[in-house]
Amino acid sequence: MSRTWPALFALPAVLAAGNVYVVDYEYQADVCVYVVDYEYQADLSAYVVDYEYQAEGEDCLWYFVDYEYQGDVAVFYVDYEYQADLCVHFVDYEYQAEWERGSKWQGRLH
Repeated sequence: MSRTWPALFALPAVLAAGNVYVVDYEYQADVCVYVVDYEYQADLSAYVVDYEYQAEGEDCLWYFVDYEYQGDVAVFYVDYEYQADLCVHFVDYEYQAEWERGSKWQGRLH
């Protein structure tokens, strides 16, 4: 999976959790994320918003930023589920965004 996938997916928009910055290397990340195809596979259903203020203080609403200092959380996309701290499913509508099951990351992504 390309590391620029989120930018192609929904810019202006990632990854969960208020302002999200996508890093190039795992050691730079706060959380490793695996993107799943279906909601039932996810820990978190995330919706990518168009404006920064929409994601403020929200785990399930993500706004992708261009610079690390702008981000609330740094994420790294992994290629396999077993490498992930968090499995995320991106949804089409804001009302679908929610935690699917309890996670140690709940409330910590913003």
